[in-house]
Amino acid sequence: MWMHSIDPVALQLGPIQIHWYGLMYVIGFAAAWWLGNRRAAKPDSGWTEQQVADLVFWGAVGVVLGGRAGYVLFYNFDYFLTDPLWLFAIWEGGMSFHGGLMGVIVTLIIFSHRYQKNLFDMGDFVAPLIPIGLGAGRLGNFIGGELWGRATDQSWGVIFPAAGDGLARHPSQLYQMLLEGVALFVLLWWFSSKPRPRMAVSGLFLMLYASFRMLVEFVREPDEQLGFVAFNWLTMGQVLSLPMLLAGAFMMIYAYRGVKR
Repeated sequence: MWMHSIDPVALQLGPIQIHWYGLMYVIGFAAAWWLGNRRAAKPDSGWTEQQVADLVFWGAVGVVLGGRAGYVLFYNFDYFLTDPLWLFAIWEGGMSFHGGLMGVIVTLIIFSHRYQKNLFDMGDFVAPLIPIGLGAGRLGNFIGGELWGRATDQSWGVIFPAAGDGLARHPSQLYQMLLEGVALFVLLWWFSSKPRPRMAVSGLFLMLYASFRMLVEFVREPDEQLGFVAFNWLTMGQVLSLPMLLAGAFMMIYAYRGVKR
């Protein structure tokens, strides 16, 4: 067992605090920009460095706005009804991956019209750029001692003081980092390294993320304000991931339908 004692503040400059979690966002967006330029540099990619930079910048805006909106509406809707302006209190923290994904999708829709590119081609280009940011974000969650797992007697259990109960818990943030970050990146980067039918890369991203997220939710502590949403085991994260899994499966089937082998 290990007592979590990592300082979430990476750097303090007078009254200004720079948190590790915030730095992880910077790492994620920087990685997306660098990887995007690598993909754009391939012959006949159809992308320029300026297009990649614009997409990453506005994608970041979509992640932050969508992530905040998703957290408020999916996980704290009752509180939102009592104080609608809380939706804009981004400085208080609280982000949702599924909301951030919706923000990215909106960005892709807008840019598909601006660049005159097929929406699904854009999704296939962007999907492999995302996992590094997801993994970095989960590492930020672990460093910040938040979103911990359920109680465990395993030797690698971690005691998170913020939980307030002294129980050793699954470091579910690290599980998610390894699955949603490392494994998802390796699989998507390999899969997208060869020509694939339109929608195949996007579909695989949705399927893999949803599967990994639903799996880890079985050892992740449900959100305190929600608890289990059904059957005393189903969490909000699993509910939101199920449509992703189905959509990804549909896209993969549609992508390979009629493909000659």
